[in-house]
Amino acid sequence: MSDLDIQIPTAFNPFADANAEDSGAGAKEYVHIRIQQRNGRKSLTTVQGLKKEFSYNKILKDLKKEFCCNGTVVQDPELGQVIQLQGDQRKNVSTFLVQAGIVKKDNIKIHGF
Repeated sequence: MSDLDIQIPTAFNPFADANAEDSGAGAKEYVHIRIQQRNGRKSLTTVQGLKKEFSYNKILKDLKKEFCCNGTVVQDPELGQVIQLQGDQRKNVSTFLVQAGIVKKDNIKIHGF
């Protein structure tokens, strides 16, 4: 009996790893990329949840130049600043934000259809 290693089960916290990784300020803040249908084939892409220290106007300028579309920054009382782009730019915006190093791929949520 002394040759066997007996392990006594202890309390297991499944969220211990997640809490250790996200212990910083603003842990797990997602960037939401949504699409809104206008009329007919026309649609609108909104980007919400970027950190405050980024310049929304500079990001918008790069997005507009990269994807050849028009856009604007809208101030919303609940959501703060939201970037709006013409057309369905969800995948384009998500890859742009990841490649630019603005957001990690895990922190992006794409909504719609």
